[in-house]
Amino acid sequence: MATINVRRDVTDPFYRYKMERLQSKIEGKGNGIKSVIVNLSSVAHSLSRDPAYVVKFFGFELGAQVTANPTDDRYIINGAHDAGKLQGYLDTFISKFVLCKKCKNPETDLIVQKDGTILRDCKACGQRTDVDARHKLSSFITKNPPKREKKARVSKKSGKKNGDAENGNSPKDSGSEDMNGEADGGSDDELTRRIQAEAKELPTNGDGVEAKDDDWAVDMSEEAIKARAQSLPDDLKRSLVIEGDDEAAGGDNPFDQLGSWIVAQKAENNGEVDDVEIYKKAQALGIELNHRTLQVLAQTLFDENIIKKNQVKVHAGLLKKMITSERHEKAFLGGTERFVGNDHPELISAIPTLLMAYYENDLASEDTITKWGSRASQKYVDVQTSKKVRKAAAPFLTWLQEADEDGSDDDEDDDE
Repeated sequence: MATINVRRDVTDPFYRYKMERLQSKIEGKGNGIKSVIVNLSSVAHSLSRDPAYVVKFFGFELGAQVTANPTDDRYIINGAHDAGKLQGYLDTFISKFVLCKKCKNPETDLIVQKDGTILRDCKACGQRTDVDARHKLSSFITKNPPKREKKARVSKKSGKKNGDAENGNSPKDSGSEDMNGEADGGSDDELTRRIQAEAKELPTNGDGVEAKDDDWAVDMSEEAIKARAQSLPDDLKRSLVIEGDDEAAGGDNPFDQLGSWIVAQKAENNGEVDDVEIYKKAQALGIELNHRTLQVLAQTLFDENIIKKNQVKVHAGLLKKMITSERHEKAFLGGTERFVGNDHPELISAIPTLLMAYYENDLASEDTITKWGSRASQKYVDVQTSKKVRKAAAPFLTWLQEADEDGSDDDEDDDE
């Protein structure tokens, strides 16, 4: 489904905060007519807000009764309201209850204070700005505060300092250090700024394909790509085969081109490749939004030093920008399975460390990792290898489950 910018006043195609366009359908007739918002859960998730907050806001603005049924994922507004009209009200909700007043960034969390004040805690600039307490939704949020995230609870089990959370310091803050004491390579906002700046210099034609006067360091003509592909080791050729879609099978498709280009870049630059250049290349090939691109990245960005050099964190900004759905997360895990299972079996024992890095850098959610680990699959590797990878992942999967259970116990204690 096509996405739009969270801030619709921003026309920048590189704007990293996206959401689905609201979709509604009219049901019933006469006095029983109602509007069902069919994708409200997805939209609310993109805004990091409870869907009930959004539908309640619509009700207050429209003066209509609403029904929120999270179990069935049905959110209903009485009366006939088209999607375009609701999209306009959503813009108002975003402005009042999502965007930081200081930097206008939507990467905020709502915090309800003991005195009933509601704050927007911005993860981008660090500012805390208040929400208009006069709006009826503010009263609803105060009575129904945001639920604590599981990740905040289970992080205590990972041995991280509790003082970080108590002092309001996010582990994702720019300039923080990783477990090896290495400085963070920079935020994904910085990556976006670099992409915006450098993309202005990238000549393209109307079809999004590079113009003939491009300045790539590697010859990307069809003949050159095929020549490089032929010179690759056989095991790498096999690893770059994209699974799951007929249109990507075999031949010289854009995914193979991206993979070959990354390999060539690393060969010419002592194993290094620039994230901005990768994004620009994916965009030139028209696959920067495709989930299968994440499978290519998982197979080509990393090497046998993925743990030693903390390569997941090095490329986290790029990966977070390109992983925009559960489908992207699954493709990334599938590419990882092929990377360790086929290309670097010596890394199979390190799969728990890799999964932890994905989890802590928000590259794969708890639910996606849990589903992936629940059963073997022959989509990316043979079944025996798939079983071996998941068996190696068992300690991390167990940790996720136990941490989740501990978090549930904490909630029950709070309710008493």
